[in-house]
Amino acid sequence: MSIKILFLSHVFAPSIGGIESSSQVLIDAFLTAGHQVRLLTKQPGGPDDEEPFPIIRCPSWAELVTHHRWAEVIFENNPCLRLGWPKLLFGKPSVVILQTWLAAREGQVTLATRFKTAWLAKTDQVIAISTAVRERCWPKALLIGNTYDDNVFTRRPAARKKDFIFVGRLVSDKGADFAIQAFASLLKANPTAELATATLTIVGDGPDRAPLQALAAALLPSAHVQFVGALQGRDLAEELNRHSYQFIPSLWREPFGIVALEGIACGLIPIVSDGGGLPYAVGEAGVTFKRGELASLVAVTSQLLQSPAQQRKCRQAAPAHLAAFSARRITSQIVAVVESVLP
Repeated sequence: MSIKILFLSHVFAPSIGGIESSSQVLIDAFLTAGHQVRLLTKQPGGPDDEEPFPIIRCPSWAELVTHHRWAEVIFENNPCLRLGWPKLLFGKPSVVILQTWLAAREGQVTLATRFKTAWLAKTDQVIAISTAVRERCWPKALLIGNTYDDNVFTRRPAARKKDFIFVGRLVSDKGADFAIQAFASLLKANPTAELATATLTIVGDGPDRAPLQALAAALLPSAHVQFVGALQGRDLAEELNRHSYQFIPSLWREPFGIVALEGIACGLIPIVSDGGGLPYAVGEAGVTFKRGELASLVAVTSQLLQSPAQQRKCRQAAPAHLAAFSARRITSQIVAVVESVLP
């Protein structure tokens, strides 16, 4: 039976990010399952002529009502109150994925948090993307992790050295400065070792790019660090395949970390902060350090570099970990949830 699914996502392509990429993967899965999809988003952009589903960007109130009336199930990739309020008028069944925290700070209760909590209480099924999100936000939620595009992010034959890569928006919460400082410390401690020829690649863009470039110039010879800007899709996969280790030193408690799955799939060992959902996203295929502590990041990375056994353990764990988060496995679970809420 074909279901009319109204898919809500505040952000979408051409914006780049975890919610954007997961929205595309999920929509493709719904279409493959034979369902009809329309997307409502607050994200300007386009054109959308090549997409096999209608995209309504920055919809008016009248458009919101029209498309909610059309739908049989409302699907929100993260709570979308401004796009989803008409569901209260029509009483349509709905599913919400919690892609991030309800409150910016743990224990903080704001008016927005209260609205979101009330919104989830009126939802037929809530899905949490990590154990951390479920425990902190909605303990009754189903646990279904995020996935990644396993057609694009795969391990390829490539010449790898002991090179490091950081992928993320260049803002303070993502910890790119930690990656630069840790890499500089490692080079200083190993001036004659193989690490002396290693490089650090910074993938991403954002308001902190200039200060980060200044920090890198002060700490590292230019031959050891490069900023390549934002990459996505196959370009990002090719860049990941040229490296061996991935820094994900977020100061913010990441709800999950799709970029970690993409790195593991391309043959990297992620080195991640221990807050939020990142440990869940890497499992035994990566290592963790104490969030916000540069000394811990340096020590954990140094130990990993000096331990072939630990590296082997991470790489041996990767196939089973990736299988647990494969697009086919994750999307089939979510499609089944959506199909189950329709009377």
